[in-house]
Amino acid sequence: MMERYPDIEIYLASVSLDALNEWLKSTLIAPPLSPAGKGKWQTRGQYQGDCVPVLLVDKAADGFASLWFDSNHTPWMTDQECAQQAAEALQTEVRCSLGGWHPGDDPDRFWQVLPGGKEGAIEWPDSGR
Repeated sequence: MMERYPDIEIYLASVSLDALNEWLKSTLIAPPLSPAGKGKWQTRGQYQGDCVPVLLVDKAADGFASLWFDSNHTPWMTDQECAQQAAEALQTEVRCSLGGWHPGDDPDRFWQVLPGGKEGAIEWPDSGR
């Protein structure tokens, strides 16, 4: 059985706050994102009765925005499931880690999802260096 991730993080190539708010509302009954400091927005959604804090950080990595769901109670088991849904809903390129990170894993390997269902592993060399 697949293990549910403790939290979910995806990276968005471009962000329309309107589209993002619509998607968060439909998936997590979340109110619109509100500013939370420079380049940050947050909201709190819920899933099956559990609170799901959501944080959006603009230009977190290499021009991509980070969208973080700080809960293991989300509609998605893994980052990849979330990325697939987000790419379609937001019609933008979405990236995420390949899996739960373990020491010794290559931190530059990411999963890329494009609208229309094209996806695959990529090297993302500028991650944090």
